[in-house]
Amino acid sequence: MPFAKVNIHFVWSTKNRAPYLKTKEIRDATWKHIKENATAKGIFIDFVNGYMEHCHCLVSLGTEQTISKVMQLIKGEAAYWFNKQNFINEKLEWQDEYFAVSVSESQLNIVREYIKNQEAHHNKKSFQQEYDEFIKKYGFQKFKD
Repeated sequence: MPFAKVNIHFVWSTKNRAPYLKTKEIRDATWKHIKENATAKGIFIDFVNGYMEHCHCLVSLGTEQTISKVMQLIKGEAAYWFNKQNFINEKLEWQDEYFAVSVSESQLNIVREYIKNQEAHHNKKSFQQEYDEFIKKYGFQKFKD
């Protein structure tokens, strides 16, 4: 059996950044479901959290998993589940784009804390500001919205 530890910090938002994850209760239920669903699919989510229009997931990829497949499985099923819950009158959809960056073992606790403190973080900084920082920090080319 191969041994691998590849940690990825994923970030994605709702379509058009609509604040569908309005309340802490909705967010907590969604993050709990994402983690449970991922576990059932053999995806190890170390930490999940986010704010009104986006989600952060710290994932340890398995040897047979790809970034795109993990995102497809997590995002697709989460939107389907969310819409069945009737949390809101609108239909939640996720943006197609997402961030995926590797995280070294020495940075895991820092990334966990960052993800854990999303609500406090976004009381000071918008998701757009966070998005722009990710673009700059990791040298991504900006996507067109």
